[in-house]
Amino acid sequence: MSDTWIRRFRPQPEAEIRLVCFPHAGGSASYYHPLAQSPALRPHVEVLAVQYPGRQDRRREPLIDDVPELADLITRALAPFDDRPLAFFGHSMGAVLAFEVARRLRDGAGKQPCRLFVSGRRAPSRFRPGTVHLLDDAALAQELRRAGGTDPMFLDDPELLAEILPVVRNDYRAVELYRWTPSPPLTCPVTALVGDRDAQAATADVEAWREHTEGPFDLKVFSGGHFYLNCHQQAVTEVVSKTLADHADQLATARGNAR
Repeated sequence: MSDTWIRRFRPQPEAEIRLVCFPHAGGSASYYHPLAQSPALRPHVEVLAVQYPGRQDRRREPLIDDVPELADLITRALAPFDDRPLAFFGHSMGAVLAFEVARRLRDGAGKQPCRLFVSGRRAPSRFRPGTVHLLDDAALAQELRRAGGTDPMFLDDPELLAEILPVVRNDYRAVELYRWTPSPPLTCPVTALVGDRDAQAATADVEAWREHTEGPFDLKVFSGGHFYLNCHQQAVTEVVSKTLADHADQLATARGNAR
């Protein structure tokens, strides 16, 4: 199951931490390939990426339009990788899934991520109705152009567009029908990231992620819209790298003191 769900682009067997990345609606594991190749994360962080069904090498598998079901399956798929601390990074829909998987790890195995990075998504407690998944194909394609996260090559090619629209619609349905079930907050540190012109995630709603943890909270605001991270890839990588490097140093020190 792990081979199906988890992509390991650049194995780092000596890494102190594994960073699990959750794609956005319509996205795939390959979106995080550049992050996995970044020298800034080596050697202390190994990047894993979740591959949802129905896309790329899983394109023949049925789509799943239910966040709780996806979170359950991802939690199971991550079991072989829990021999060292896990950190989570999720953008947009991926932030919701990262949060739900973190809750399942806490409730099931008594573990939590050493750090949760949530990007471009309002806090679960800040509900806002969404109807993008109900749009017709033309309107949905226009929404993708507006959001700016899809290569125009795919949007301009009718055959490619016909392949991606069902995936995008499915994922929007999943996240728009998702409802947060109140429960005790996490205790892990949370870093929230957002673009200052993100029409889908107002900064105040993203800052509300602090309500979902009893641990330290940090907010990083970048210039740009919903896919601000495409223009600030290096800066986002530096935030992740510095944050996790500090934690990796603490782990190494603790291990040394235990010897």
